Amino acid sequence: MCGRFALATSWDQLVEEFFGEDLEFKGRIVPRYNISPSQELLVIPNIKPKTIDFARWGLIPSWTKSINKSTPLINARSESLTQKPSFKQAYKKRRCLIPASGFFEWKKVKGGKQTYFIRLKTKGLFAFAGLWEQWVAPDQKSVTSCTVITTQANTLLSAVHDRMPVILPVSGYDTWLEPDITDENKLNSLLIPYPSIEMEAFEVSSNVNKVQNDDVINIHPLPQQLSF
Repeated sequence: MCGRFALATSWDQLVEEFFGEDLEFKGRIVPRYNISPSQELLVIPNIKPKTIDFARWGLIPSWTKSINKSTPLINARSESLTQKPSFKQAYKKRRCLIPASGFFEWKKVKGGKQTYFIRLKTKGLFAFAGLWEQWVAPDQKSVTSCTVITTQANTLLSAVHDRMPVILPVSGYDTWLEPDITDENKLNSLLIPYPSIEMEAFEVSSNVNKVQNDDVINIHPLPQQLSF
């Protein structure tokens, strides 16, 4: 699964990594080291022109009567996207990229859990495969929400957890964001574990366990810890 992640970047780096000058955004980019469910995060939805915007983490299906009583759908299993009513239509029509620089996972150890930070070996940005929805309240106020798609863990991550977020290859960005593509086989081919050889994982402090702790220390390796 994916329950916390980081996006430590600048606008210039986002532009460089995602579609260059074709990407539109009017907001402000702030490095974040503890993005948590129900918070606002950055997404690139499959609309034209390509735009980066904010969305609430935790998909809210359009038929939801009250967001205060609904369970936030922060993750969507890739294997059941076409069967689950909450995700079926979004998978066909409302896909998005969710930029990240790394994510956290917890491994069960004797006496508790050890926190790990996982990123690309290049330390560059990447994108989770996501879905988005637009929920409209009775007073016509709208909320844009999103979820992170997960798949089975690759060899690297299987030592920590049995699931991992779907990290899309750069070559798959345009396909994922093309509104006219609804072919399930073509989309499903992208929802696979990212190659272990291109990733690294290392132990970090439990500081990230508290939502309010949004600090760069969250992604620093513990002393004398080597990545694997």
